[in-house]
Amino acid sequence: MRRPTLPVLLGFGLLAAAPAWSGGNAAATTIYECTTTDGRVIYQDTPCGAGQQQRTMQVADAPAAPPPAAPPAPTPPPEPAAPPPARGPSLPLPVMYACVRATDGKTYLSDNGDPPPYQAPYGVLGVGQQPLSEVYGPDRGAAGMSAPEANRGRVTSGLVANNYVWVQDQCRELDAAETCQALRDAYEENEHELRNAFKSQRPPLERREAQLQAQLANCGD
Repeated sequence: MRRPTLPVLLGFGLLAAAPAWSGGNAAATTIYECTTTDGRVIYQDTPCGAGQQQRTMQVADAPAAPPPAAPPAPTPPPEPAAPPPARGPSLPLPVMYACVRATDGKTYLSDNGDPPPYQAPYGVLGVGQQPLSEVYGPDRGAAGMSAPEANRGRVTSGLVANNYVWVQDQCRELDAAETCQALRDAYEENEHELRNAFKSQRPPLERREAQLQAQLANCGD
């Protein structure tokens, strides 16, 4: 039975002048070109009827639709950030004091807020002091006489200035910020010594370095 349809006729009409071919490995359909007795040309997929002129051609089938694209692989979740390096154990801030030396007024750091008293020449504390050559000069018995003999009954300001008296340094406790700065200074000084130390000298400096690092952990460094 002939089954010409309008779409088939239009499609075949466009290909009527094309030579017969095959699409290689692609599937092909045989198309029949039929010329009727009244001169009409029709195209169909079955052989022409009796009394009609027939010509065949091979038309490649439409390529199969490509398979649907595979869905994209899921993006792996980002790797978690590496945890920050663990900080070493911390030590509480030490109690430190700033002390003023009684003999020269210079400041030094100490972990003792009550330093022991010590003896110093009285003249060092600001009293006018004379050199011993004047205190025990030739007019006072010459160099051959002992000091007690030369000054027996002759107490002078110079003699008093050269005597020793008991003094004690005055100290105050550092606040947290001052303590942290003092620890930083001590750490830098220890690092300098550590870089220049011989191998045999390094162990105590390394222990001091670890101690200072643990204390500085409370300073926000």
